Amino acid sequence: MRRRSFAAVLTAAALTLGLAACGSGDDGEAKSTDTLKVGVSPVPHSEILKYVKDNLAAAEGLKIEIVEFNDYIQPNVALSEKQLDANYFQHIPYLEEEVAAKGYKFTALKPVHIEPLGVYSRTVKAIADVPAGGVVGIPNDPSNSGRALNLLARNGLITLKDGVGVKATEKDITANPKNLQFKALEAAQLPRSLEDTAISVINGNYAIETGLKPATDALALETGDDNPYANLVVVRTGDEADARVVKLEKLLHSAEVKKFVQDKYQGSVLAAF
Repeated sequence: MRRRSFAAVLTAAALTLGLAACGSGDDGEAKSTDTLKVGVSPVPHSEILKYVKDNLAAAEGLKIEIVEFNDYIQPNVALSEKQLDANYFQHIPYLEEEVAAKGYKFTALKPVHIEPLGVYSRTVKAIADVPAGGVVGIPNDPSNSGRALNLLARNGLITLKDGVGVKATEKDITANPKNLQFKALEAAQLPRSLEDTAISVINGNYAIETGLKPATDALALETGDDNPYANLVVVRTGDEADARVVKLEKLLHSAEVKKFVQDKYQGSVLAAF
C-alpha cells in the first residue's frame, strides 16, 4: 500500500485494534496504585519519559513508573498480561502486525516521536559506494524489513513493485543491480552486524544506544514527512480514558517535550506533533 498520512494511519488503527472491546484492569494487577506503570525501550523512550517524570508529572499529580525492555516482544506481552498500564516503544505498522498475530485488544494513542531508520556502515562512505554483492543487514520483523527495503529503494540500491509500500518483502524486489545479499536479523542485533555487512539498516533507537548519531552517521536517513512510523503510547482498549493516561498524553505532547527532543537528539529523533 502507498504511504499514508498520520490521520489516515490512526483512523485505520482505530478500526483494526478493536476500540469497542471491553475495558481492562478489573483484576487490579496494574491499577493497584495511583502510579502509571509504562513499559519502554531504553532509548529514546525511557529518556523522554524520564524527562516527563522528573520535570512535568508532579504539576499534573501524575506518578510514573518506568519499566525498560530490550526487545520488541515483551512490552506487548506485559501489557496484555496487565503487568503494565501502558507501553511506549512501537509504531502503528508494528502494532498492527502484533494485533493480527496475537489478538491483542490494544488502542494506539497519538504519535509522539519518530526514530528515523538509517543506513550505516563501518567501511562504506557513501550509498553510491556500496560494493557489488555486498551483504545488507535488515530487520527481520515484517514492518521494519519493509521499511528498510523502502529506504534502500528510495536511495537507488533496489527497485520495488509499485504500491507495495510498508508491506514490501524481498520477493517484491524487481531490480537489484548490485546483486546485494540480504541478511535479516533481530533489530537489536543490527548494530553488531556492521562488522560483517557492507551496510545495515538500523532502527533509530538501537543506533543511538550503540553510540551512532543518525543525523550525522547515517549514509541515508528517513525524513519525518508523511512518515507512518511514529512511536506512540499504547494501552489496553478501554483504558484510553484512564485519568493517568490522559495526563501522560497531555505531557508527552507538550511544548516542553518537543523542545527536549529537539535539543537532546539534534535531528536523530524527531517530534511527531
